[in-house]
Amino acid sequence: MAGQDYYSILGCERGASAEDLKKAYRKLAMQHHPDRNPGDKAAEQKFKEISHAYDVLKDDQKRAAYDRYGAAAFENGSGRGGPGGGFEFNFGAGFADIFEEMFGMGGAANARRQQQGSGRGSDLRYNLEISLEEAFNGSEARIRVPSSIACEDCSGSGAASGSKPITCPACQGRGRMRAQQGFFTVERTCSQCQGAGKVIENPCRKCSGAGRVRQERTLQVKIPAGVEDGTRIRLAGEGEAGMRGAATGDLYVFLSLRQHEIFQRDGANIFCRVPIPMTSAALGGQIEVPTVDGTRARITIPAGVQSGHQFRLRGKGMSVMRSAVRGDMYVQAMIETPVNLTAKQRDLLKEFEKAGGSKPTSPESEGFFSRVKEIWREMKD
Repeated sequence: MAGQDYYSILGCERGASAEDLKKAYRKLAMQHHPDRNPGDKAAEQKFKEISHAYDVLKDDQKRAAYDRYGAAAFENGSGRGGPGGGFEFNFGAGFADIFEEMFGMGGAANARRQQQGSGRGSDLRYNLEISLEEAFNGSEARIRVPSSIACEDCSGSGAASGSKPITCPACQGRGRMRAQQGFFTVERTCSQCQGAGKVIENPCRKCSGAGRVRQERTLQVKIPAGVEDGTRIRLAGEGEAGMRGAATGDLYVFLSLRQHEIFQRDGANIFCRVPIPMTSAALGGQIEVPTVDGTRARITIPAGVQSGHQFRLRGKGMSVMRSAVRGDMYVQAMIETPVNLTAKQRDLLKEFEKAGGSKPTSPESEGFFSRVKEIWREMKD
């Protein structure tokens, strides 16, 4: 059938739908079926041509291959399905390029990428806990990482001194093996060389041919100012060494912030709850509060401040990564009620309560109980 047009055999246009192809095939198949034309060799041959053409065009993938490469894509090899049982659909040749164009994968290009990446060292993860002050100022941490490094005896090749790896005889250095499974040609990593394309005949004694050995390494990690909980730092090439000279993996350091005794962080802002004596809250005054940068800040307390009131200190919060800007600090007043009063203190408080008269001294409680009285009156009405 070389050079023949499958669409013309079925009497259809190239843009024909699947339903049109099916109708045309059924009509021609009934007309040229050998049972209806006993002893007619021409009808038998025509029936085979029709069946083969429809078998190709009814399948979307086969049809795409035919539209691109013509009948030649189906008339080499010794597979089943064509006239006389002689066609094979080969994914390993031109049709693989369709996947390369459509999905960026498949075919020889994919095999080359897999071979280049074969044996790459694993990426490693290290969890590092730091203080809030270290996150604010930035710091440098010294960590010990159990990992694999290139073998010094064989310089990472895996071969003993005086020898070198040879081309894998199983895959001829491709690192991939092809196997025919019915209609498809399947590619797999070579089991003999594990995708490296080379094998070790005389392995290094120290690393047993792996090209790497286990060893704990000490690394310095620079922590930039302003990092947040969950920040990931990538150290390129500091992961495990690759097999037999392959690329080294990366090390990822994940940061977590230790809970602080005084401060709570929310992004670039810092929050702090400060206890204030009842007398200072009533009369007013000044207090000093610590800040995350190690200094102190002075706050003026207005007379009559209520518990929960927040004071904002601009620019006293956390550092922002890669910026000279700082967040703000919010100080929340927590009014303390005195305990273990002396008899004199009790008497003074009673005198204070009596001296209140009709003028409210506690605005929040006065407002609350006023609303309660209104609710009770509404319920009675």
